[in-house]
Amino acid sequence: MNFEQIKLHLNAYKENDQVIDAAKYLLYSFDLEHENFAGFGLREAIPNLVLLTTEGELGEPQKVMIPPNLFDFDLNLILNVIAHEMLHVRQKAPEQTVEDKNEREFQAYYEMLFHKNFPKIPDASDFHKKIFADKAFEYYKRMGENSELQQKYAMQKKDIEQLISVLS
Repeated sequence: MNFEQIKLHLNAYKENDQVIDAAKYLLYSFDLEHENFAGFGLREAIPNLVLLTTEGELGEPQKVMIPPNLFDFDLNLILNVIAHEMLHVRQKAPEQTVEDKNEREFQAYYEMLFHKNFPKIPDASDFHKKIFADKAFEYYKRMGENSELQQKYAMQKKDIEQLISVLS
């Protein structure tokens, strides 16, 4: 199915206030599903902000909370934010738990820039890529200067720096 057809389907869901069904449709359409996913729930909408969260204990099934106005935003942005949360669902699965929050967030923002786990996700705008990169750098810094985690992700940090230099 092409992107325009997906948008038509999403508009039909939106017209019928079926936000959760629309989000499930995106999981299926962009190969984002995972067995550790416990479903979507609704959270409070914040005007002009796309805020999703992943809820659940490490090693337990995860629920992704989405705002009712999710589909009022750019579809590429929505897909990147959902992919970010679905990576957290994977990271918190029992068989591959990523314990450190800074590592989880760095991996998720890196995914939003390079789509290594979810190759069907389209690129976000250059504006949003710069925001994602800044967030990745923030979590990289929180890992601790010259820490094992920073060393582990040094190449990915270079990837981000190269991308930013191209975008600037």
